[in-house]
Amino acid sequence: MPNSNKTFLRALAGETLPVPPIWLMRQAGRYLPEYRATRGEAGSFLDLCYNPDLACEVTLQPLRRYDFDAAILFSDILVIPQALGQHLAFKQGEGPQLEAIRDASGLGKLSVDGIHDTLGPIYETVSKLSDAIPDHTALIGFAGGPWTVATYMVEGKGSKDFANIRRFAYGDPKGFDQLIDILVEATTQYLLKQVEAGAECIQLFETWGGVLSENGFNRWVIEPTKKIVENLRNVHPDLPIIGFPRGAGLHLIDFKTKTGVTAVGLDSGVPLKWVAENLQKLGPVQGNLDPMYVITGGDEMIAETRRILETLKNGPFIFNLGHGITPETSPENVDKLVKFIRNQS
Repeated sequence: MPNSNKTFLRALAGETLPVPPIWLMRQAGRYLPEYRATRGEAGSFLDLCYNPDLACEVTLQPLRRYDFDAAILFSDILVIPQALGQHLAFKQGEGPQLEAIRDASGLGKLSVDGIHDTLGPIYETVSKLSDAIPDHTALIGFAGGPWTVATYMVEGKGSKDFANIRRFAYGDPKGFDQLIDILVEATTQYLLKQVEAGAECIQLFETWGGVLSENGFNRWVIEPTKKIVENLRNVHPDLPIIGFPRGAGLHLIDFKTKTGVTAVGLDSGVPLKWVAENLQKLGPVQGNLDPMYVITGGDEMIAETRRILETLKNGPFIFNLGHGITPETSPENVDKLVKFIRNQS
């Protein structure tokens, strides 16, 4: 049985609670002045990710303000390609920059051997967090889904049309499978170490799965996720795993039933009546307030939050956003949101 003090784990175990647990994707971030101060102390974003003391500190900051029901490790999905041997840098105003791998000939520079030498500080952060978070707070470890991580590895940065990765995947599917296989292995090892260090739940962020065709989604989102889930459960049979396949639409049913994830994260575009009638019957769901409502705040934020709570109240549910909280969000609006949810019964 899950820890009865941790409503987040109870919801993941299938319990329908009168007040849903709440946490927010990117709840530690630039919208908080204390985060910006700690980021300045660290020097760079990657320095912050690899500094266990400071990464632990920024993870704890939103808990002190809002007492969220879960904490999520502060890190980045792109530490995996860096650990595999791909050059990574974050440029101010431009985001991540990687040495692009445009075809199978570039895979030789990647190696799973030794990834823990790079990722060791992150496991130390997880361990510190396991000791530091309140007793009623659950600890989430995470990684990017293989397809999403591969988009950055192939494009070399963020993309609007994902032309290079789709050209690689559709033009040389067997070669692209090799990259996905490398990422499945590295991600499995990474997540197992996080659980060993104290993570109680795992979330897989498949942020860009929605750009794929139906066959592509099955091959490069569902199948890799299924392999990772199986690998993790071979070691930790009861480990709760949340899959967040943003933009998946009607693929969500297949994603849930075929991958074996415990719960499905919902982006803001998913119709909630359909979720309640179809997806929530299969297991817990998490989501899905549009982050823009938390920027604008006011009566519309409360009205939309009330609609979400009402629509999903009859099944296991974790309140979250449909994507990450954004830097321009007012901390006061987050406080108003959390208090409104906590006052429901």
